[in-house]
Amino acid sequence: MSEGRGHGAGLDSVASDRATFFRQSSWLMVVNLVTGVVMLGVHFLAKLIPPSEYATAVTLLTLTVLIPAIPLQMVVAQQTAADLALARFRLLAGKIRGLWGWLTLAWAVGATVVVVLEPFLSRKLTISDPAAIWVTLLLMLGCLWMPVVWGMLQGAQNFLWLGISMLANAVVRVGTALLLVWFWRPEATSIMTAALVGVVASVLVGLWQSRGIWTGPAEPLAARALLRQTLPLFLGFGVTLFLFSADTVFVKWWFPGETAWYASAGTFARGLIWLVGPLAAVMFPKVVRSTVRGEDGNLLAMTLVSTAVLVGVSGVGLCVVGPWLIRFVYTPEYVRPTMAILPWYAAAMVPLALANVLVNHLLARSDYRVVPWLVGLAFVYVAGLLVFHASPVQILHVLGVSCTLMFAICWWFVRRPAPVMAGVSSAQAMDERAWSQPGGGAS
Repeated sequence: MSEGRGHGAGLDSVASDRATFFRQSSWLMVVNLVTGVVMLGVHFLAKLIPPSEYATAVTLLTLTVLIPAIPLQMVVAQQTAADLALARFRLLAGKIRGLWGWLTLAWAVGATVVVVLEPFLSRKLTISDPAAIWVTLLLMLGCLWMPVVWGMLQGAQNFLWLGISMLANAVVRVGTALLLVWFWRPEATSIMTAALVGVVASVLVGLWQSRGIWTGPAEPLAARALLRQTLPLFLGFGVTLFLFSADTVFVKWWFPGETAWYASAGTFARGLIWLVGPLAAVMFPKVVRSTVRGEDGNLLAMTLVSTAVLVGVSGVGLCVVGPWLIRFVYTPEYVRPTMAILPWYAAAMVPLALANVLVNHLLARSDYRVVPWLVGLAFVYVAGLLVFHASPVQILHVLGVSCTLMFAICWWFVRRPAPVMAGVSSAQAMDERAWSQPGGGAS
């Protein structure tokens, strides 16, 4: 009887874990969908400001993409999940505050350079009002802090307030942009100011909800140990981000006349990744926690199957309703050239979405063997683009092949897991010894 009760309790626990996983994932999916729709409102403002000012705003907003926000967020999420699981609260507080200090220092150095070069930048970028540059500088600082805040919430599995923080960024940004453009100045400065206000709102919400993590007593930051521990994470997630976003830059370089169609197709196709991304985002801190505690909490199969079904069905649906969506967001002239690209773009995103799940699983388990292979794949991808770029569609062929290779590489390492001792991988054991050295910051 006791064995039966124990078995039943175990099944109930598994069912509860799965229900929690899908509830949290569904919440973040809804958040991503709502924020994506709300963010489109910024582009509708193009009808209210001069084309030159809209181009300036898009150019300045594009600069914020240069910040590796997703890798930074995942690094913080991994550190938060691991340290909370091991009750290393003082150590975690020291890491977060030290990271903020280093990021702010790096921003100050870059901002100083921009201040010196402001006349040159204004002239080359044809920016009529230098205030847009000053606002952008503050926005860049907020964009450095925001992934740290979101990473803490993700690592602590506080997905409710992570979603609310994300919503605050989108809703406050678009609402403020509409007010400023309509009632103040129909210029790029208004849009950039609205972006800054949105980021500030998001960061403040996240800071308040994560205050138990970064406040209180803290150990000194062991920067060298932290860098050694997080650099593989940064590189691994950085390659995923590179494959996700770099192709548009190459198209802009080789096919400037077709970039508009390509970018519109990319806006919709990359939405597939934003749709299923919450599955991997919710899985990541749970795998970190179960790994460092030596628990049986493998969510890979469920996450991978769910991602495959969602991204496959959504990809087909996107190609079916694509003409209507394109006509709604853009103009009828966009439909034919964009639809010639969209199916190929969506097809390339399917293996990338699946590879993203495997990358999250491997790096959550501190299995860094895959990282050199991913970095090598990034170079192969660029080499392939340099050779095969006869058309934008051929660029997508190269992207699709590269994403498929990424999935195959990750699957190889997933099927051959690294040795684990007492629930802690060899990589994590090395990290633990590094933090335990004198002056290493261990509590």
